[in-house]
Amino acid sequence: GCARDWDGLTCWPRATFGEVVQVPCPRFFEEITNIYGSFLQRNCTQEAYWSEPFPPYTIACGFDEGSSKGPEDQKSYYSAFWSVYTAGYAASVTSLITALIVFAAFRKFHCTRNYIHMHLFVSFILRAIAVFTKDAVLFADETVDHCLMSTVACKAAVAFFQFSILANFFWLLIEGIYLQTLLLLTFVSDKQYVWWFIFTGWGAPTAVMFIWVLTRIHQQNTGCWDDDENGVVLWIIKGPILLTVLINFVIFINVIRTLVHKLKSQEGGGSHSSHFVRLAKSTLLLIPLFGVHYVVFAFFPESTGLEARLYIELGLGSFQGFVVALLYCFSNAEVQSELKKQLCKWQHQEYLNFLHRTLSRENSPVNYVTQLSLLEKISPKRKISVYQDGVTSV
Repeated sequence: GCARDWDGLTCWPRATFGEVVQVPCPRFFEEITNIYGSFLQRNCTQEAYWSEPFPPYTIACGFDEGSSKGPEDQKSYYSAFWSVYTAGYAASVTSLITALIVFAAFRKFHCTRNYIHMHLFVSFILRAIAVFTKDAVLFADETVDHCLMSTVACKAAVAFFQFSILANFFWLLIEGIYLQTLLLLTFVSDKQYVWWFIFTGWGAPTAVMFIWVLTRIHQQNTGCWDDDENGVVLWIIKGPILLTVLINFVIFINVIRTLVHKLKSQEGGGSHSSHFVRLAKSTLLLIPLFGVHYVVFAFFPESTGLEARLYIELGLGSFQGFVVALLYCFSNAEVQSELKKQLCKWQHQEYLNFLHRTLSRENSPVNYVTQLSLLEKISPKRKISVYQDGVTSV
């Protein structure tokens, strides 16, 4: 028969002599032409050679070779888009690592609230690393045969990418649950719940990924696990993410209702209340910001609205980590005050060290002799005067 073949645009599966194979047009053609549901065919001849695709790509996929928006233009577009989201993820990683260092360096920030923030930061860092890893493994080599690309490395890269997305949404859920816990358990220490939060935030995504990997191995072990031929398998990941978004939406409504009630009745004043209000503002902004788009696209096939998905999930999504670091760390009045205080302390210490070094040099006998010898070399009159003073004193 005919071996599996990659013609540069489409992967053709293995076929027997005389078999006619039918495959859909490449997805990027659909974005160019807005024509969906077209198919190509090839025949496996008796000489074990593949025939030319029929109808040709230009006819079957509705692509006009004279069109200004050709594959090269599309490639250039995706290349520019890659630069944008790479810059976004780089900015997010830099800001998130800086925020982690700030929270870890100052003991004042060692509390349950910031521990949860730090785990959320780590999940966003992992997401950025996963995107870079996936791009490096799957798309770095343009000459690779995508029909034969089914290595452990590429499957692991895709699995790691899916895990990072799951961890993102679960830690955003933990932020919402923690906010709800502060409302319900005002007089109970929140430290006893830290390990439960950590176990849920990392354990749940790990369990989901374990199920997904086993299902892929036994039910759909094709390619690099980045296809979506079987929608049921993909829902193993989509389902838990949608559940976290829906739970967060319920928390969102309940927290707003409770917060308005508390502010109207003017209960629970003081610093704890101000901390809660600041945390509520940040978390309530993140819940709809990072959850709505997933609900919108979740019930449509992966090929639907591909360009919009790219803009939202990669373009805007690449800057989500930066937004999180900005809301929870850099725009926090406590953090700004502590950093200013530490900066003033460093400046004061540096000034004291400078004074100490200066006074030490001025009071040193060696320094006095050195200065005297320099004066003697520069000014002969000064030398005579010093000598006369010495004679007079004797």
